[in-house]
Amino acid sequence: MELSLHGKVALISGGSQGIGKAIAIELSKLGAACILLARNEHSLVDAIKELDASHGQHHQYFVIDFNDPASLKLLVEKILKSTSIDILINNSGGPTAGLIFEEVPDKFETAFRQHVVCNQILTQTVVPGMKQKSWGRIINIISTSVRIPLDNLGVSNTIRAAVASWSKTMSNELAVHGITVNSLLPGFIATGRLDAVAASFAERAKVTKAEMEDRMKNSVPAKRFGLPSEIAAVAAFLASPAASYVNGISLPVDGGRTGTI
Repeated sequence: MELSLHGKVALISGGSQGIGKAIAIELSKLGAACILLARNEHSLVDAIKELDASHGQHHQYFVIDFNDPASLKLLVEKILKSTSIDILINNSGGPTAGLIFEEVPDKFETAFRQHVVCNQILTQTVVPGMKQKSWGRIINIISTSVRIPLDNLGVSNTIRAAVASWSKTMSNELAVHGITVNSLLPGFIATGRLDAVAASFAERAKVTKAEMEDRMKNSVPAKRFGLPSEIAAVAAFLASPAASYVNGISLPVDGGRTGTI
């Protein structure tokens, strides 16, 4: 099975921490040169130090805020002047928890811009280079809420579903060019995002955060939270040559928690 990414360049948004950083680490182990995007430069510097460079690849990072799509487009156009992108990881932190009825409309607009609009900008910008090579991988990190909406995550449920539909539609259009588009649906993964969600759930349920985390773990057949590295392993396969005929899927990586086939 061909898993090597030697000579490939991966652009990874949200690459300074959590799932994004874990994916960058895994892709670098397979030989990819990684370009990390995130808001926090200090975290980006630390993340770059964790990437494998034993294949002779050079890693880079750029500071960008996904609340500014125009600046994102200019940045990626600048990056493409010196390199082409083979693998795009669309990954951005989700909206804060809350009941959908109580959310202000601006929060939906902000989330749509950060996820759907920025995904569109990144994809439109890097795909021409992929078409020239007749090879490309686009992987979107979403959530299991696209299968079954999660309580108290109203804005996130809405926007994640939009990204999943966007991803499937894009996969149908780009497959003929040798470009695959797939989505990963993480379940309860031990990241800062999950920590914040658990705290919000605990506050609403009037229980301790530790008790809420136990409840969440018990809702998973595996009876534990997942690790970012476990998401990264699946992303690395989808990014590899071995996954050339895997296209347009939304794959839960959740310890069996999602109650659908």
